[in-house]
Amino acid sequence: MNPGILYALLAFALWGLFPVYFKTLHQIGALEMLAHRMAWSLLFLVAVLTVRQQWRWLGPVLRDRPLVARFAASAVLLSANWGIYIWAVNADHIVDASLGYFINPLINVLFGLVFLGERLRRGQWLAVAIAAVGVSWLTWQNGHPPWISLALGFTFAGYGLLRKTAKLGALEGLTLETILLFPVALLYLLWLASRGANGFAVAPFGVQLLLAAAGPITAIPLLLFAAGARRIPFSMLGLIQYVTPTLQLLLGVLLYGEPFGRVQLIGYGAIWLALAVYSLEGLWQATWRRPQRSTS
Repeated sequence: MNPGILYALLAFALWGLFPVYFKTLHQIGALEMLAHRMAWSLLFLVAVLTVRQQWRWLGPVLRDRPLVARFAASAVLLSANWGIYIWAVNADHIVDASLGYFINPLINVLFGLVFLGERLRRGQWLAVAIAAVGVSWLTWQNGHPPWISLALGFTFAGYGLLRKTAKLGALEGLTLETILLFPVALLYLLWLASRGANGFAVAPFGVQLLLAAAGPITAIPLLLFAAGARRIPFSMLGLIQYVTPTLQLLLGVLLYGEPFGRVQLIGYGAIWLALAVYSLEGLWQATWRRPQRSTS
């Protein structure tokens, strides 16, 4: 097996198992859990960069104000995505959260159209239209749009858009984002402590260890993803990414008993069909059209 496939599969599988981790920490509030994730992630990344002696990039980056501003924006979107996801998992909305990551690739396509001036091919337009039908169906049946799914999909797509046009690699970029987020997280944790509402302080030792493990749990899948992305075609990476929401959906329905009836099946089925059209069109472009053009 191409090691890149293995790295990517491990990354997306770990992300898909995140609901189990956050459910285990259900006694900790979502905002406090988010703050701990920011803080422990920074500490872990500092340790990784120190071992690798990889700090020369930081000085020039901090002097580049436009770049710092861009990463401040991406850090806000990242923290919003993390916070919404943590809340959704512990509020028994894992199925809704999985939908956000199913529709994320299609939102990326729309962002490419709107913000990067990319032209959509007919197959991509068809995929977006089918997904819109699925979201409209869920909105009509539930009486409101799937806000959790849309919020997760749009915040992650916005984060990806900002990171796509940034100059830093995955490890350095996440480190800069957590550096920018750390003061906010620390102030919030100190404020909780001053009010006697710090869940970490009164939690069992096992829960404290799990919270401290948020650093490697956050960073390791990202490093695996970066290693995989360098070794396999982007089209293959796009297909493997569906491992994450598929595992989340299965966990929500089979392990945590969240409802998934006829209404959800029709709406999700439309979005799965859209993703199949999108993926097959991308594979066709990559495997048939390009070789034909190169020989003409």
